[in-house]
Amino acid sequence: MLGSPTKLRADMDRKSIASVIKACFADMQTKLEEARQIAKAAEACAEASRLDEAVQVSMGIEQLIYDADRLHDAAALLGRMITTDRRH
Repeated sequence: MLGSPTKLRADMDRKSIASVIKACFADMQTKLEEARQIAKAAEACAEASRLDEAVQVSMGIEQLIYDADRLHDAAALLGRMITTDRRH
């Protein structure tokens, strides 16, 4: 037996939310990897005494980290929704 329609819908919602959480973490990883690559390039410029260029290159990191942080916020909120849903 499948159970009540409400429980079935809740299970489907949890599965959908879990998929979105996974996607958030995958996107976070991509953003942070891009930021790491930019930091590496900025470091190379700094090591070559091209400090102005290093700072200019590093400016691309800020938005990526901001985006990764927002994705983390979303994943955390969705995770709380799943946890709260199980308690009720």
